[in-house]
Amino acid sequence: MIHVGIGYDVHPLATGRKLILGGVEIPHTKGLDGHSDADALMHAICDAVLGTIGAGDIGQFFPNTDPRWKGAPSRIFLEEAAKQVKARGGRIVNIDATIIAQAPKVLPHAAAMKANIATALSIPATKVGIKATTNEHLGFIGREEGIAAMAVASVDLPE
Repeated sequence: MIHVGIGYDVHPLATGRKLILGGVEIPHTKGLDGHSDADALMHAICDAVLGTIGAGDIGQFFPNTDPRWKGAPSRIFLEEAAKQVKARGGRIVNIDATIIAQAPKVLPHAAAMKANIATALSIPATKVGIKATTNEHLGFIGREEGIAAMAVASVDLPE
């Protein structure tokens, strides 16, 4: 039976941080601020995958109050989400995600993001969709104060 989960994440932009999205370091004057590497794309995908199995969210598995996750690469979170699906006898069917950022342009990095996400989830890159859009200069994203990402995951689980 196919189960669907959604995920959303947002982080503020801050000076002195690397901008990591989909496990790719993207050249920019600011990076995303957070406890881990603050990869909003991987965080949204992680929540979507965990949602397919009713397992809560990234914060329940990797709380930002735990020093073990300080500066951690978000690939670890995706790998754990995939393990949770596999432990329930499921398989990830596909991922579709959208990055919402006024700047920088992130679509040129989509192929590398897809490869990183696919590797972390142990699925073919053809099963990962990455899109990007701006916020048309509206709100905190439009003012370049932060970046958001949303994702949908589908998982085939035994009944």
